[in-house]
Amino acid sequence: MFLLELNWLGVLAGFAVYFISGAIWFGPKTFYPAWMRAKGHDPENPPGLHSPALLFGLTAVGALVQVIALASVMWFVAEVQGPLGPLGGALAGLLVGIGFAAASSLSHRLFGGDGFKVWAIEVGGDIVGLTLAGLVVGLIG
Repeated sequence: MFLLELNWLGVLAGFAVYFISGAIWFGPKTFYPAWMRAKGHDPENPPGLHSPALLFGLTAVGALVQVIALASVMWFVAEVQGPLGPLGGALAGLLVGIGFAAASSLSHRLFGGDGFKVWAIEVGGDIVGLTLAGLVVGLIG
């Protein structure tokens, strides 16, 4: 089974980079305040889960699943054409970020009433994170 053949050190390193880039992207000095305001919320009193362990735990699980999926796509491509390397991995992450994360969530945000700005901030973080994760997975192998 191909999952056993993934470089799990690369997956874990890619996950760490993705999670850290997300923390920076949505930090209090970066996009978090603009994102909360675009959603119509006060950045000082956010709605949602108030258990940091549950909030960050579920976020981490989601990021890990995304990096495993990205590494799986990269594995299948490498089976056909050979190792991708860091630049090929970054390109794979960029394409997965744009083609799946961004494209699939656009209608959800727009029909949900969140608007384009909320979508752009959210998927911007996903695209950057997946691009960096792909670079790391491609670098480590």
